Amino acid sequence: MAEPGKRAFVIGHPIAHSRSPKIHGHWLAAHGIAGSYAAIDVAPADLSAFLVGLRKNGFSGGNVTLPHKEAVFAGAGRRDEAAELIGAVNTLWFEDGLLTGGNTDAYGFAANLDEYAPGWTGNGAAVVLGAGGAARAVIHALKTRGANDIRIANRTLARAEELRDRFGAGVTAHPLEAVPELLGDTGLLVNTTSVGMAGKGKEELPADPALLPAHAAVTDIVYVPLETPLLAAARAHGLKTVDGLGMLLHQAVPGFERWFGIRPRVTPELRALIVADLGAAA
Repeated sequence: MAEPGKRAFVIGHPIAHSRSPKIHGHWLAAHGIAGSYAAIDVAPADLSAFLVGLRKNGFSGGNVTLPHKEAVFAGAGRRDEAAELIGAVNTLWFEDGLLTGGNTDAYGFAANLDEYAPGWTGNGAAVVLGAGGAARAVIHALKTRGANDIRIANRTLARAEELRDRFGAGVTAHPLEAVPELLGDTGLLVNTTSVGMAGKGKEELPADPALLPAHAAVTDIVYVPLETPLLAAARAHGLKTVDGLGMLLHQAVPGFERWFGIRPRVTPELRALIVADLGAAA
């Protein structure tokens, strides 16, 4: 059963843009839980003191976003397997008295594809564009779900090679120039770069979906805008497309369950709430 009065948070710097309070606030209301979830701006210089004071300030745990994910990874007393492999923490909770860090981004990525592109795990090779923190989460999700041909393409080849070495068998590294030749037998194309994000090269395409086979699915972790130029082009070619909002919604599920004792569901009502908020902020 859920315990009343529990408190959770999301920290970042800045943090005003976060949709997490709306997501968790919706679930708190839906389940009638007398708890709270707040966005807290924590500057990097204040992070250690904030973490030390969590218990004293009555927090059960919370979420971590930029720029703190790697610093919290280093400061957690214990980390789960996903956090260890991804190298970053986005969720905190107390376990056996220890501040424990986890990473739910890989879970959120896979759950989003399960919902909107069922059968994606059997589609064949996966091409991942980008080699940052989000790419780590995507690759971990792909490997966890049995992918054995994951092709990382990045502007800086050395960064793609770092991820290849980190994740091991079945992962290869390629320069961006090689993407056209990689797509012919690709079943899943994942964009983790900022190309297509509102205000950041939004007219560009990080890859040409016309080069993909007809059975391929295309997903973009960007959710502002909901339909990026890549997704629009893929849809125009008749390909299955999955936007990035579902990843945000699903990654929130495990944390809520840890803090408040109930596993929430990602419903059409929740998605509509956040879509409306995205529209209001546009």
